[in-house]
Amino acid sequence: MSNETYSARMEKTISAFKESLSAIRTGRASAAIFDRVRVSAYGAKSPLNQVATISIPEARTIVIQPFDKSLITEIEKGIGLADLGLNPSNDGKVIRISIPPLTADRRKELVKQIKGIAENSRTAIRNIRRDGNEELKKQQKAGELTEDALKTAENDMQKETDKFIAEINKIYDAKEKEIMEG
Repeated sequence: MSNETYSARMEKTISAFKESLSAIRTGRASAAIFDRVRVSAYGAKSPLNQVATISIPEARTIVIQPFDKSLITEIEKGIGLADLGLNPSNDGKVIRISIPPLTADRRKELVKQIKGIAENSRTAIRNIRRDGNEELKKQQKAGELTEDALKTAENDMQKETDKFIAEINKIYDAKEKEIMEG
């Protein structure tokens, strides 16, 4: 496998990390917190954004307008099952959700949670680097790489690893700041 293959795997780790963080609720309203919400509609489980429009008229308010009004109770049920800690209320036409401000304890809990997710992502990146280095050593033993080429390739792999870990740290810092500001 080439370094590009390992870089692609590291990119996927970054994407998965971003996706995990987008589901974590901060003090601000965000449509991304509903990405994992599934609604029973027409005999199948559908993502919420396929059965309703999600709008954010104010910083702490979310309005969900179903395309089909008969799905309103299913949407409420789906939000409840997603365990987001939100209390939806509906007026028969739309669902309104007020995002309560986060308490100091909840903020600390969320930061601890994202710290764990970030560490798991960093570990995944380092594991990809280890796999890449093992592959390079096998190639060198098989005579496909010279000693110098091996060192150069390992240095390149380390540079890629450092770049992706720095990216994780940057994303983590931004999310932590967002949570603490709320």
